[in-house]
Amino acid sequence: MKKTLGTYLIEVLEAQGVRHVFGIPGVHNLELYRGLAASSIRHVPGRHEQGLGFMADGYARAGGGIGVCFTITGPGLTNIATAMAQAMQDSIPLLVISSENRRGEMGTGQGFLHEIPDQMGIGQRVSTHAERILAPEDLPPALERVFRARITGRPGPTYLEIPRDVLTAEAAHLQVVTWTSPAALPASADAIAMAAQRLRSAIRPVILAGGGAVGAAAELRELAETIDAPVVMTVNGRGLLPPDHPLGVSMSPSLDAVRSLVTAADVVLAVGTEFGQTDYDMYAVSEFPQPPGLIRIDIDHDQMRRSVRAEIPLVGDAKATLRDLLALDMGPSRRADGAQRALNARQAALAALPAAYVREIELLNVIRDAVPSVTIVGDSTQVVYAGNLGFAAAAPRTWFNSATGYGTLGYALPASTGAGLARHESPVVCFAGDGGLQFSLGELAGPREADAWTAIIVWNNQGYGEIKTSMIAVDIEPEGVDIRPPNFALLAAAYGYPHYHVSDLDGLKTVLRDFASKRQVMVIEVSAESFE
Repeated sequence: MKKTLGTYLIEVLEAQGVRHVFGIPGVHNLELYRGLAASSIRHVPGRHEQGLGFMADGYARAGGGIGVCFTITGPGLTNIATAMAQAMQDSIPLLVISSENRRGEMGTGQGFLHEIPDQMGIGQRVSTHAERILAPEDLPPALERVFRARITGRPGPTYLEIPRDVLTAEAAHLQVVTWTSPAALPASADAIAMAAQRLRSAIRPVILAGGGAVGAAAELRELAETIDAPVVMTVNGRGLLPPDHPLGVSMSPSLDAVRSLVTAADVVLAVGTEFGQTDYDMYAVSEFPQPPGLIRIDIDHDQMRRSVRAEIPLVGDAKATLRDLLALDMGPSRRADGAQRALNARQAALAALPAAYVREIELLNVIRDAVPSVTIVGDSTQVVYAGNLGFAAAAPRTWFNSATGYGTLGYALPASTGAGLARHESPVVCFAGDGGLQFSLGELAGPREADAWTAIIVWNNQGYGEIKTSMIAVDIEPEGVDIRPPNFALLAAAYGYPHYHVSDLDGLKTVLRDFASKRQVMVIEVSAESFE
């Protein structure tokens, strides 16, 4: 077989340990597929490039490693750009590899197939690192930079662009190489010593934990228990402490009771959280206050300067930095009221929520408790918004959704397929509204093709219920929100999935017990009005 740059790329990805590639073949990126079928890499097809990106996102969030996507020139990139933007906002590692027109054709305005004026510019704006390959010899160092970038800096989508004539170029002279991931570095020893001294003397410490801490769950828990600190978990940090842990606060920091917990602290340690609006300010009438005595751990120098001011900035990997903190003598806890402060915050926050939100959180609790080891992947829909306010996930990486950061619709279905591939032996629940699900209905084929263990729960409120509620709240006559949903039973049958309709928690429990009993794909339709 001829060794082109395309076949070389497959060999390198395989050698680097990539197990899955999410792609849609087209005339312009055919060379990416030469040798793919003979490799150990499994190709996962999508029905739209946006779905590819969401699948890769869910795969990465669930712990599968970097999500790799193959797209075509022009529309392939513009279609996947939305998924890249969601991943960029939530710091999810993707690698999007796109073809381009031939050298000399790019951006000429001569009407070549798939031509857009500045494809590279688009890729750069929705990625943390972008490379254009203009000669075969450019690819090895570019790949090394891409793979190292996700370890040494803030994770996110990266972008490689390869013109068609470069993809087909001879590459027999290139050696297949791999790169050992560099050791994750902690913050400086002096800064860690300062932080340890501050935490050692704290009377009312509080920890804020975000998605950047999911790889450091054990260290975070040990530190929280050592200094007796309640742990407030953002959406992407849920599960860092289990639901029954006395120090866990799985409530949004935008809620008044949680803000009171934070502002009453004398030292706040923030780990891997960007203090973004969708976590800290989305449901509040004022901006999140400056945390007192803030110690902040973040891997990104630039992020450290955003949002809030840290008295002690710790620029470094969360796990490595927490490990070095724990190696220092923290001394005995000055007070033993951390659990009580956490309990007070949880109870007050829950009591202040509208009754509908409390019922919806209970629905999510039923899913978590009825399906052991479940990963719940959510769209931007009513129940997911409620869950972001107060759902306690069982473990890290088992609760994530697109109702944060960029805030896309159509995310949950393809992302749940990606999560199912990453956690092939564990069940996944896709939770989406009937409106949002229609953004990516074509991806209903994904669970079947991936041999997934997936329950697709459709929260049917006959349209865009969350938007309709928002319109009414500001005295706008609803328009464009009462869209007629399809017949989900017929859709399920079209793909060979069983369909169930439930109207109460007992009915949901019964269906979920069957789902948990064996590997299968099913569609569960829930009438939203029955929970009102």
